[in-house]
Amino acid sequence: MLLASRMARLGTEKGFEVLARARQLEAEGKEIIHLEVGEPDFDTPEHIRRAACEAINSGHTHYGPPAGDSQLRAVVADHIKKTRGADYAPEHIVIVPGGKPVIFLGMIALVEAGDEVIYSNPGYPTFESMSNFLGATPVPIILREENEFRLDVNELADLVTDKTSLIVLNSPHNPTGSVLTRDGLEAVAHIAIENDIMVLSDETYESIIYEGQQHSIAAFDGMAERTLLLDCFSKSFAMTGWRLGFSASNTQLAEALTRLMLNANSCTNSFVQRAGIAALCGPMDETRKMVAAFKQRRDIIVEGLNSIPGISCLYPHGAFYAFPNIAGTGYSSDELFSRLLDEAGVALLPGTAFGEYGEGYLRISYANSLDNIREALSRISRLLS
Repeated sequence: MLLASRMARLGTEKGFEVLARARQLEAEGKEIIHLEVGEPDFDTPEHIRRAACEAINSGHTHYGPPAGDSQLRAVVADHIKKTRGADYAPEHIVIVPGGKPVIFLGMIALVEAGDEVIYSNPGYPTFESMSNFLGATPVPIILREENEFRLDVNELADLVTDKTSLIVLNSPHNPTGSVLTRDGLEAVAHIAIENDIMVLSDETYESIIYEGQQHSIAAFDGMAERTLLLDCFSKSFAMTGWRLGFSASNTQLAEALTRLMLNANSCTNSFVQRAGIAALCGPMDETRKMVAAFKQRRDIIVEGLNSIPGISCLYPHGAFYAFPNIAGTGYSSDELFSRLLDEAGVALLPGTAFGEYGEGYLRISYANSLDNIREALSRISRLLS
């Protein structure tokens, strides 16, 4: 079978590959501590699950509008206003099955072959993969530890050319846990407006923040219509398997995304959308408890990593990932990742899973119990000693 040549340019996601490898080791009898996949280890809150069951029983099992349930779109627009201060109307919202379709469909709508896409490296690998897939040139902006893994606005300005069609932001950031400041975002907004560039703002971890305040570039003057805002229910409400996300953008782009949705998926699951309404309109107690638990785990894992010779780790301000520097161990990222999985039974990810500038780091998801985190730290320490 001969596949289209563009398929060779489409990458994969290392986390799922490592999960499969870890499951195979478990099948062979090895005990594995899973710190590789970015998935909350909490159950979806009960009121959300109940809303989905009620929706099924009341007949929300048929096709819906390609752009999404009108009530959910209105709720999302209100949610964005309350949490980001950005003004979007319901017709600017498109409901999609998860967060990734916003990247996939959004970049199809915005990026031409020959364009340049500026994205963070290390960063979520789908942005680089999709740029290559579309025949564009991915242009990395390096996130450096000495800048707390925040992008350097001066470097960003230097990377912009007349071929730049898209700047990708992700805050709170996967894999580093960094959070962009208001001043930094304002400077990026100035660059985007001055150069007439669209911004894809990945705000998947918007509610998982420990210090400071979450800001969205869409809230700055002139940026709501220039931003493709991405968010989903997976992390904030422990709904990874439900596959529910949304975009907010200008009218023209929202209409384009709706056409793409119609051709790719027809619509998003109807009863899952009713659960989404319950998530955004219901109590946030469980989300707050989850974030408090993540903060406690963050403090323990970072303190533990910093106590291991050869490893140093900054405190992430958001998401649920630690990104320790392992340069002092003498191992490359891939070497230490492999030894930890095969010999110590600790599944995590090499920094290189998030781009070439992730070399010298590991990504550790602390979406696991305190007991497992402490045991993982002990195993890492024993292997390195």
